[in-house]
Amino acid sequence: MFKKLPGDEAQRLVSTTPDTAVVFRPAVVTTPAILTILILTGRLVAGCVRLVWRHPIASAAVALPGVIWTVYGWPYGLGVVALLVAVPLGWGLVDRASFLRLAGWRLLAFWRLVWVYRRHWQPVMIVSGLGRHLSGRDYLPRLLGVACTSWADQVTVKLLTGQATSDWAERTEQLAHGFGAASCRVTVARSGRLLLTFPRRDPLAAPLPALPIPVEASVGPVEIGRCEDGTPWRLKVHGTHVLVAGATGAGKGSVIWSTIRGLLPAARAGLAEIWALDPKLMELSFGRGLFGDRYAATPEGCVALLEAAVKVMQERAARFAGIQRTHTPTTEDPFVLVVVDEVAFLTAYQPDKGLRVRTIAALATLTTQGRAVGVGVLAALQDPRKDVLTIRNLFPDKIALRLDESEQVDMVLGDGARDRGALADLISPRPERGAGIAYVRLETSPDPIRVRAAYVCDTDIQAMAAAHAADTLPLPGVA
Repeated sequence: MFKKLPGDEAQRLVSTTPDTAVVFRPAVVTTPAILTILILTGRLVAGCVRLVWRHPIASAAVALPGVIWTVYGWPYGLGVVALLVAVPLGWGLVDRASFLRLAGWRLLAFWRLVWVYRRHWQPVMIVSGLGRHLSGRDYLPRLLGVACTSWADQVTVKLLTGQATSDWAERTEQLAHGFGAASCRVTVARSGRLLLTFPRRDPLAAPLPALPIPVEASVGPVEIGRCEDGTPWRLKVHGTHVLVAGATGAGKGSVIWSTIRGLLPAARAGLAEIWALDPKLMELSFGRGLFGDRYAATPEGCVALLEAAVKVMQERAARFAGIQRTHTPTTEDPFVLVVVDEVAFLTAYQPDKGLRVRTIAALATLTTQGRAVGVGVLAALQDPRKDVLTIRNLFPDKIALRLDESEQVDMVLGDGARDRGALADLISPRPERGAGIAYVRLETSPDPIRVRAAYVCDTDIQAMAAAHAADTLPLPGVA
């Protein structure tokens, strides 16, 4: 009988004597010692050249004291070492920002490259299934480099031939635990290369107070919070529609009120109008004075206000036809933002079927035709299922705050968003840690961005309403 042998060659062997065991012995070729020494020496020289080429400053800093020690003696060498330590230390104390930008983050990146990523690269790749061990050789994705920011490591990787981005997106948890990070996000840098982001700390851990009301009247991207990389989070509302999804207490009110706060100067100047639908009667009613007669809370009133927005949209479309294709806010044709808090109450939980049908029809009309003529929709809901809001795919830009289930992340942000690092279901339920934190997926980019909205408290809303009531330039249409 055949004995089990490694490889596929044993399956092709045929014996006419069944009782005779087949023994497969591979040929052994003895490599001359001189050839082995030459190969290892060549690899050592190539590695040194590559090290000097990639890290010239670090290599010079290490080699210079040794050279001076050898030529001039140990006191001079020790002095050079002290100088190399004192200069960066003094630089960091005098101008920390420039030191980190020009040297600090690069030194940290070199240390993280050697001590964390290169040291663990082979086992993490093999165990996670991103590398292959074939015929005694390891085939691994190539680690190209590491860059450090104030909050994360950004690792550039060259994929193996035949690998896809989805192979890495499905293994973000293994990568995060393998390299000692809280999470991992996968971004396509260019063809065949990925950028892996491993956060070292959470820059959004502390709540953000309400941002100052802008001085300039503009309907452009409204600053409502901060992105994970420290840049301002500016939400585009003019020329798009935004869907905000999150569980109770996730911070939907922070997104809504920060947006309204940023549009107040434009509203005072007559360049914007804010129409509020508040079927829950607990969110937008607190600042009802800001909306004037463009506020509705009853189901009948909400439907009537939506249909009035549709009429404004259709009237503008009739005037703009053949003249202009985009909307520029003016006092005659201001930007209209329809804010709907808890839209599911109108589209799914409303017992009157007639009102449900009219609501869905009006929202569908606004989200398919409104942005070209300056009518936008900002809708918030808790349950993102399709049977709750059938038109969720008509919102180009989506925001996922804390969600109850992992499946809901892809419902809101699109297929594969959670695999790319949008862990909205893992956001902390504690308000001081997780309220307002969200993942944003824009129409122009499939990669989710982690952000945190500023918290607009009751006192801030009351101050906004009081300032609006005392303003000598009230919102257009308000008596």
